[in-house]
This record gives sequence, C-alpha cells and structure tokens, in this order.
Amino acid sequence: MTTQPSRRSLLKAAVTVGAGAAVLPALPAGASAAPLKHPGMLHTQADFDRMRAQVNAGAQPWKAGWDKLVANSRSRSTWKARPVETVVRGGTGANHVQLAIDVAAAYQNALRWKISGDKAHGDAARDILNAWSAALKAVTGNADRFLAAGIQGWQLANVGEIMRGYPGFDLDRFKKMMLTVFYPLNDRFLRGHNDACITNYWANWDLCAMASIMAIGILCDDQAKVGQAVEYFKHGKGNGAIMNAVPFLHPGGLGQWQESGRDQGHASLGIGLMGVLCEMAWNQGIDLYGYADDRFMKGAQYVAKYNIGESVPFTTYKWGTGQNCAPREQTEVSAAGRGMNDPVWAVLYNHYGVRRGLPVPHIEAYGKRLAPEGGGGDYGGSKYDNLGFGTLTFTRATAAGGGGLLPTGVSRAFQSVNRPKAYIQAAGAVGRIGASALALRVVPGLSDAKGYSFVDAEGRYLRHKNFLVRFDANDGTALFKRDATFHARQGTVEGSVRLESVNYPGRFVRHRDDALRLDKAEDTTLFRGDSSFKPIA
Repeated sequence: MTTQPSRRSLLKAAVTVGAGAAVLPALPAGASAAPLKHPGMLHTQADFDRMRAQVNAGAQPWKAGWDKLVANSRSRSTWKARPVETVVRGGTGANHVQLAIDVAAAYQNALRWKISGDKAHGDAARDILNAWSAALKAVTGNADRFLAAGIQGWQLANVGEIMRGYPGFDLDRFKKMMLTVFYPLNDRFLRGHNDACITNYWANWDLCAMASIMAIGILCDDQAKVGQAVEYFKHGKGNGAIMNAVPFLHPGGLGQWQESGRDQGHASLGIGLMGVLCEMAWNQGIDLYGYADDRFMKGAQYVAKYNIGESVPFTTYKWGTGQNCAPREQTEVSAAGRGMNDPVWAVLYNHYGVRRGLPVPHIEAYGKRLAPEGGGGDYGGSKYDNLGFGTLTFTRATAAGGGGLLPTGVSRAFQSVNRPKAYIQAAGAVGRIGASALALRVVPGLSDAKGYSFVDAEGRYLRHKNFLVRFDANDGTALFKRDATFHARQGTVEGSVRLESVNYPGRFVRHRDDALRLDKAEDTTLFRGDSSFKPIA
C-alpha cells in the first residue's frame, strides 16, 4: 500500500523512533474494564477448537481453507527468518517486505501448530518471532514507515498472542520490541499525522495504527492502549475514525467508504483493517462492529457491492491535503482495481451474517466468490497487508449448543409437530402459528453462544416479553439479548427441537390457541407436542 506521490513529497523526514509517547487518554466508556482475555485478538481458544474439530472431520469449507494454508510455501516448518536491525519502508534501502514475508510465515506456522498440534510448526513460528525480537531496533523510511509500523505491528502482535506460553518463546523480549519499536510510531501518527493536514492521509493509515495499538495493548495487558484505539475509532479526527471512514450514508443500507473514489484496492484494504480492529475488540467484549447503527457494516456492503460488479451511488467527496489543507475532491467511484482478491471478507460475513444473523448479501456474495481465502504469498507481489485464511479461521456456520440440534448461519421454517400444517409466523409483531411458513435465520444466541437466536427477514428477533412470544428489533440491552436467546432441546419426534428460554429455565416456546407463548414445562403429551417444532429448509 502506498500513498500518492504528490502527497509523499510534502512529508517531513523521519523523527527518532524511540522518542517518548505522550500521556494516554483515560479508558473510554465502552472499553473493557475486565482483565484482558488470552488468546484474545483475531482468534480465541474456542476458535482454534472449532478449526481443529472441523478440519479433523474433513468438513467443508474448513478443509478447503486448511488445504489452502498447507499449500502455501510460507507455512512450511523449514522456514528460516531473515531478521534485520532496521526495517525501512519508503525511500532508499526499502526492505520492509522481508519483515512482511517472515510475519506471514510465522502466522501460517502458528496456525498449523494450533490446528494440527505439529510441534515442528510451533517451533518454526517461535523461532521466527524470537529472531526478529532479538534483532529489530527501528522502523524507518519516509512517511511509509508509519504503514510498516501499523500493518506489521498488528500482525506481529497477533502471532505473538497465538504463541503466548509456547516453550522457548521469549514473550518479554517480544513485548519490549512491540512497545519500543512499533507502538511509538503508531501513537505518533494518530496524534500528529506526520505534521500534515488532518485529512491528508487516507483511512487505512489511521486504521493500521489503531489496529496495531489495540493488538499491542492486548498482548501487553495494557487497558489504556486498548482504550486509546477504541476512543479513536469512535471520536478520532482522522479519516480512520468510523464517522470519517464512512462519511456518507445512502439508501439500501449502504455507506460510502472514504477511499472509494481513490481505488478499490485501497478501499478493500481499509475494510480489512477495520475488520481486524473490530474482531479484536469483539473478542475483548467491546462491540465496534455495531457502533453508530452498524455503520461499518454499511461501508463494507458498499465496497462489496461495487466490487462484485453492481453500481453504487456516490456523493462528491472533498478533503484537504498536504500541510496547508489544499482542497481536492472526487466526484465518482473509482473503477481502478475493481474486484480485487483481498482475503478480508470471511470475518465480516461471519460476524454480521452468522453471529448477528443480519442480511448482508453483498458481503456474503463477495466472500463466497473469494473462498477459500488464502494469505500472504497467495496473491502475488508484495501483497502481505492481510494475514488471510479467513475461510479456515472465521467460518462459524456450525452447530452451536443443544447437542448440535440446529445448524447456524442458515434459514429455517419451524413446523409444529402436532399441527403439521402450521408453522411459526408473525402477525405484525405477535408470534403465532399459521398456514404460511416464516423463514427464520438461525444464529448463535445473543446472550449465550451455546444457544440460539432467530431472526426474520426484517431483522427482528423472536423473543419473549411478559411470557408472550414476539418479533422485535434488537434494542441492544442485556435483557433483550437474554429474552431472544434459547437453548435447543430434543423434541418429541426425530429432527424436532424444543426451545427453552435462557433467562427462564424450564419455560419453553409453545403454541396455545394459535398464539406462541413461553410456558412452564408440563409433563404431558400435549405440552411436549405443543412445544416441539421441526426445522424445515
């Protein structure tokens, strides 16, 4: 990723990497106050358990994603690091790709170790990280040094998080490298933007710095750094903050991306970087994905829709450049780089489409077109801006709780067992059974991932209120999430389920006088029949 030549010529020379950082802001509201979770960046231990189980079972698409990983030469356990003392990006002596390739190799070997248990791959990932933490002293170059510090910063921290606790991994020395070499550049860029106009730099410059700061904060158990990234995402003045990265909203749930008038390669990169930031925050209990009424989702839908060949609206975009904010504008979406094969879409679909159960047709279509996602080395040239392999690592359309009675990420109608011509449906907001079937998307439970939630085409959730079943929009409260979460129990006939309330154990969704209610279980044939439903594709 590079900036425009006309901009680069305006930038000042590098300042000393090791200079002290300014005082950090207090932890903002909404940032996690609980101890940070490990592993807790792009992947949790539950994620690794899922990957391993699905690959061992030969299940698709995980097996295809695994095969893509194994086929990449950088994932070989014989990989040897090529560390340097000074990484240079931009200008004479540029060598940053050497670091980028080694980080990709470390990540790919770390994945192979976590999924297969093969110690040779764990050793390879450890040795790459140890070699770099022993050698690297500075990241320098022209303004592009900030990109190297941001992109390779968040990537390195993620690999370090995976390898935390591995025998022989020098975590303390690795943390020191992240805190003294990478973080000061990340922090300096967000605070000063290289002494340029605040809008001079495109969204991805802010985003890679934010992602690196959050990743380093998690790695080092530093709540203030996590809070710094969260605060900038919500209220920052640069183009990476969410309200500037998606400056305009359009009908149809589309949000114009800040770099859409520049080219599609950089637009997709920005989407990928924000996805990294949001996923890491999510795994720490902070929801940036849904901030400002799912504004990021709307921006991603916009970029995906254009890149799968459809048209999108465009509002003239104006900004200031250089040190004096010289005005520029873009009047149309750019076709340059349209349809880029960047492995950034699986994480977004599996959050919005699977975890949340929201309709995201453009993200879904783009993700399917690119699957199975590869990673560094699969896309030619120096394309190491994304760690990739999202089909393997982020696919979540698996059975959740209830003994695997229901798949998630799919739509089902629910047929009454004892009234087979009747299905769960909605009369306005009221839940009932009737002759027409209502398709409900099955997603992991809002308040318990081992349970289930059910979403109609309008985005309303099946929930109980005053022991009556309704379809309501998610208001984001903890009470609503509990009301809309159910555990699946075996129904009265094979393939049927009974839906037990999470916050009222022992109460089940059942039909009575055509209405759907949440009633206390009775040990009768009638109650068991009334509360059993068959999921129908």
